[in-house]
Amino acid sequence: MLLASVNLNKRLGAAGARSNLAAWLREHGVQALLAQEPFKPADRTPPALGGFTFTGGDGHLAAWMSEDLAPPAVSSPRPWAQRIELEWLVVLQVHLDAYAGAARAAQLSELAAMSAAEDGRPLLICGDFNLAPRPEDGLFGEETSTFTTDTERQTLRQLMQRAGLVDTTAETAPAFTFERVFSGKPSRFRCDLALLSDHLTATTTVTPDASVRTGAKAFTDHSALLIDLPVTGQAAEPGDVLFALSELTGQGSAAPAPREYQPHKTAMSRQAPSPASRAVTGHLTGPLDVRSILDHGCGRGADVAHYRSAGLDAEGFDPHDDFGWPRPERTGFDLVTSMFVLNVLPDPWQRIQALKDAASFARPGGHVVVVTRSPEEITKAAADGGWTAHHDGFWSSQSKGTFQRGIDPGEITALARRAGLAPAAGAPVLPLPGVCHAVLAKPRP
Repeated sequence: MLLASVNLNKRLGAAGARSNLAAWLREHGVQALLAQEPFKPADRTPPALGGFTFTGGDGHLAAWMSEDLAPPAVSSPRPWAQRIELEWLVVLQVHLDAYAGAARAAQLSELAAMSAAEDGRPLLICGDFNLAPRPEDGLFGEETSTFTTDTERQTLRQLMQRAGLVDTTAETAPAFTFERVFSGKPSRFRCDLALLSDHLTATTTVTPDASVRTGAKAFTDHSALLIDLPVTGQAAEPGDVLFALSELTGQGSAAPAPREYQPHKTAMSRQAPSPASRAVTGHLTGPLDVRSILDHGCGRGADVAHYRSAGLDAEGFDPHDDFGWPRPERTGFDLVTSMFVLNVLPDPWQRIQALKDAASFARPGGHVVVVTRSPEEITKAAADGGWTAHHDGFWSSQSKGTFQRGIDPGEITALARRAGLAPAAGAPVLPLPGVCHAVLAKPRP
């Protein structure tokens, strides 16, 4: 999904600016528009944008969605912050105070609290922050601007660190998003930002576009941010679409019809234990002094039988009732395994939730082992099988409702940190060629 975030400087009420904006949206194939200061007065009826549905907000912050797509849930927790649910991703659109550094610092602290309340859910915070994150991001003349305070920068760093966010446009040489002349000197700032959950940076592209503020086709005085997210939106109900944006752009349908995910249909019927479970008993249970083990997402349970045959106190759990492995009543296992589970879950939020649940069964100081299919294997399978792209992976079978994504060890670890797990120092590396894995530890209190 291509999302655009831009401060419109209250110009949407002007026919010329609105026409230029509409042309720019069509040219780039934007599907979601998040606008700071879109129009005035703030309580007026929002101006119509051809091919888009207004989904919420006012003249401070507003959101539009392509008419091809079902409108997201939108709320306004603060006058300067808007919350948008794009499928599994939470977007916080912000327009921080334009005048007082103390006010911005207080708002950043509130943003940190809002982020923590999402409980690890994947997050994008975008909009006009009205500050320079680094000294080099704000210049007055050729000198560093004093507009942004050290307190603001420190509070922003704390927000990013605690929420696991990356400043996606923090290039070595700043791409300024706002430039004006004050008192005869140029004032240049990189103040329009996109802060993204660290585990999404490999699958998300963020591009500043200064063309929207220069030349005859300009419609604002801020650069726009084009954010290409690994999100596949649900198609709007046909009766709700007056005319689709795809009809204007000629790019075809924007989204497939909603389908039910059925990850249990990827479970293999094994007559023997998996190579991954044999690697666990052969290389891990001894060095980690494992006596009890839970196979989380065990499918039909072949690996549970293997663990028991190796003399371990082993149980299995699978949320698909027909497999016959109900949720255990006990916790405190020395080791919890998650074998080829994360790669069949269709979005990062479900993967984080699955890891949180797996971690809940491990004892403090215990371990969780995650094994996934590799990105190389899935890329090849998708090409050979003509799989359809969906979110950050592929429908491996749309008729069955099965999904696959290759996940490397770095991504496993980034997701695991959201679940309260950390890489296990000194843990053995499992001999599992062609697949990916990580050995994780559950911290002690």
